[in-house]
Amino acid sequence: MNWKEEYKRKVSKPEVAIRDIHDGDCVVLGHAAAVPKIIPQVMADHCDDYNDVLIFHMTTLGDNPLLHPRCFGHFRHVSNFLSGNSREAVNHLNGDFFPAYFHDVPEMIGDEIPCDVAVFQATPPNEDGYCSLGVSCDYALAAIRCAKSVIIETNEMMPFTYGNTMIHVSQIDHIIPCAYPLPELHSEASSDVEKAIGRYCASLVVDGSTLQLGIGGIPNAVLAELGDKNDLGIHSEMFSDGVADLMKKGIINGRKKSMHKGKVVTTFIMGTRDLYDFVDGNEDIELYPVDYTNDPIVIARQYRMVSINSCLEVDLMGQVASETIGMRQYSGIGGQIDFIRGASMSREGKSIIAMPSTAAKGTISRIKPFLTPGSAVSTTRNDVNYLVTEYGIARLKGRTLQHRAEDLIRIAHPDFRPMLIEEYERRFQCKYVAE
Repeated sequence: MNWKEEYKRKVSKPEVAIRDIHDGDCVVLGHAAAVPKIIPQVMADHCDDYNDVLIFHMTTLGDNPLLHPRCFGHFRHVSNFLSGNSREAVNHLNGDFFPAYFHDVPEMIGDEIPCDVAVFQATPPNEDGYCSLGVSCDYALAAIRCAKSVIIETNEMMPFTYGNTMIHVSQIDHIIPCAYPLPELHSEASSDVEKAIGRYCASLVVDGSTLQLGIGGIPNAVLAELGDKNDLGIHSEMFSDGVADLMKKGIINGRKKSMHKGKVVTTFIMGTRDLYDFVDGNEDIELYPVDYTNDPIVIARQYRMVSINSCLEVDLMGQVASETIGMRQYSGIGGQIDFIRGASMSREGKSIIAMPSTAAKGTISRIKPFLTPGSAVSTTRNDVNYLVTEYGIARLKGRTLQHRAEDLIRIAHPDFRPMLIEEYERRFQCKYVAE
């Protein structure tokens, strides 16, 4: 049977495809902007037919009908990275969270994360019968290999991407042809605080660096300050519109990269329709599974690797909390440690934690004498290289506890420095001397 005949045979109605899901099964869903839309909606519509079905997912953009309260008790969610639409479900015990480095997730699928049914999006097949996983391939291939049943929504609006994103029609059990736009993530304009942070971070980036950034006001502000740099590269777990803008200007060209020279390498992409159009069929962009992109050893091979991540709070020793607020799980570790450690091992590499100095409209200091009780330490004090706020840069690597505290107080918001100085003088039994 040639692949075209096989494709026709495997085309299914969603209501038929979900018959492969049984009570007690684990369903692994696609990630981020590539989260499937049709199958989750049909599962939610038929939730009364299911009991004790485990749903594994990470960030899901847009509405996730499986997280609606009417589905609780039928579907239970497990994740190692929460977002706005899953946070409340997990924190109200309708799901659970497990700590894990992002690069370990593919290896866990089939073992710690059982996978009975894999549900993903992809492009329609090319002339050889291969579908591209499009804007997210992180743990997809691992799930597709392990699953007893593979359901793929072949979305005509999914960008075709290169790297290691291909699955063949022969690997699929149910094909759901469809055409719907990917969920978009529009970033707001960077605030003055974020712009100041962006300038400080950009000052640490030298020509020929390879960057890892996330999404949001601070990464956007950093990218906006890189217009005078040359020959930058990208090796990142994800990227958004700002990277595309610098690629178009030739500032990001990957010429100095040690690996994948001339290519932007990532494992998933989130942004606007303009970004999705830009990456569609773009051979300068390659996606690989997260156990490759986020492998600290792979990252360390890049010359002048610079990682830029954010956090929720940091204490005077340099311990970083990025994923919890006290006992409340807020997000996850993602690739933060993967890239901090990889960048630290890179020749002339740097790792940066960047954050506003305050939270809650200026009422709470993010630099604290102690982390909020119950908070998980995401990045240990041994791993932090640079910490940046709108008030400057603190280099923590190689610094004593006393010197760390002094530098962190210097970049804290002025309103909270007296409180931090009081703790400093109590702890170190000496007078704090401002520069």
